[in-house]
Amino acid sequence: MTRVAIVTGAARGIGAATVDALVNDGFYVVAVDRCRDIADVPYALATPADLDAVVARHGEHVLGLVGDVRSSSDMQLAVDTALRHFGRLDAVVAAAGVVGGGGPLWEMSDATFDAIMSVNVLGTRRLIEAATPALLTNGGYGRIVAIASAAGRQGLRHMAAYSAAKHAVVGLIRGVAMDLADTKVTANAVSPGSTRTAILEASAALYDLPSGEAFASQQPIGRLLEPSEVAGMISWLCSAHSSAVTGADLAVDGGMTVS
Repeated sequence: MTRVAIVTGAARGIGAATVDALVNDGFYVVAVDRCRDIADVPYALATPADLDAVVARHGEHVLGLVGDVRSSSDMQLAVDTALRHFGRLDAVVAAAGVVGGGGPLWEMSDATFDAIMSVNVLGTRRLIEAATPALLTNGGYGRIVAIASAAGRQGLRHMAAYSAAKHAVVGLIRGVAMDLADTKVTANAVSPGSTRTAILEASAALYDLPSGEAFASQQPIGRLLEPSEVAGMISWLCSAHSSAVTGADLAVDGGMTVS
């Protein structure tokens, strides 16, 4: 049976790698990304060209859609597009996220705090609330996966807002999993460690580090993760093999949060 997924934050990083992994596992995908910057996020976000590149490497298996995860109408459009174009919806992956910080919480502007919380937390909610009705009427199969972070398991210096947002994503997923416990729709979080992405480079800049490679030493395996390694876990959670897993926060962090 053909499966269909929506992936947000799909134009680059873990989101783009997730599109690749899902297609390789037989999914058709609606790949959603904002494709423009946010004034209060201190680095450049993905571009329309980034999203086009993801679509181009998969042909008819991927449909690109420009949309903001914070918008309920944009997320409903993503669901409607999946149903209209591919005929069904089986899984959604909330991979859109932004980082900010570089100083103590009391020095952060309200605008930056709100941007971090709205993209990471509200964006996850918007996707879930738009998709769940379709998942519940889909023959008893549905998967919800959200990208949290190792920062959602511990405090990080000068990253209080991001850490709070990712803790909130985990709590949101656990609550949704319990709301869906008597259905066949599961909800899980994946918490990556330091992964070779644009958001890691932005994190390095917040700490005045030369590059994201400086974070490799935080992980017992002694290297950065590749986006494809995180995407492999996400794709498994979207598969039939994960049917007994719900409400979990699965670490893909090279041992970063073992102790």
